[in-house]
Amino acid sequence: MASRECGVPIIGHRGCAQDAPENTLASVNLAWDQGADAVEVDVWLTRDGHVVAHHDETTKKTAGVDRRIVDQTLAELKSLDVGRWKNPKYAGERVPTLKEVLATIPDERRLLIEVKCGAEAISAIARDLEEVGTSRRQVVVISFYPDVVRESRRALPDVEAALVVEIRRDDTGGWSPPLEEIEREARKLGAQAVDLGYAPPLSKADVDLFHAAELKVYIWTANEPVRAAELRAAGVDGLTTDRPGELRAELCRV
Repeated sequence: MASRECGVPIIGHRGCAQDAPENTLASVNLAWDQGADAVEVDVWLTRDGHVVAHHDETTKKTAGVDRRIVDQTLAELKSLDVGRWKNPKYAGERVPTLKEVLATIPDERRLLIEVKCGAEAISAIARDLEEVGTSRRQVVVISFYPDVVRESRRALPDVEAALVVEIRRDDTGGWSPPLEEIEREARKLGAQAVDLGYAPPLSKADVDLFHAAELKVYIWTANEPVRAAELRAAGVDGLTTDRPGELRAELCRV
């Protein structure tokens, strides 16, 4: 995921979540327009087997309808307005399918697909990639769930996979969970990367631990320019942010 400028690839979190309704085509396209090197979206399977982009388990936040994504059909989801909650100017935005999101990816840029349900989504993602004709090099499958990463590596061996982990400083000043434990788990799963929850910045030695194991290091969600610059100096391979255009401009100045 080579960055065109500013020294580190910038990944739009749920598109451009600061400015547009998350995980909508409006948000994804705004991130591309702002120069994001990649975009991250969250996906679920609908009741009738379609892969759709949405973060929460239910549509309560985005549409005011407290029903699980997995209990709704694609037609039911497409009837919902998931833009107005963010700003009236986005009224009418719909839950996009993964195929619709894949079709937006510009040349030389990438899409990170966070699987929020389970490993059963991988075969449907593979189907969508085939139908849209997306280059496997332009896609990364990421998940908190080891079985999703494992199944992605089995069914999509030419697609990069990353284990998502949230890390925090513990009472001793170390990382919880320990970075060595995360590295071992990722290698056991066959992952090519880890995607670590934003925390006090990793040191270069921390990042080198993963690089020595041939694992890339992505970070979410980095919105503060000072912290982002520290992570860039540590050698991370990508920064996921709600504000891709602004963070890119800020990093280019420091």
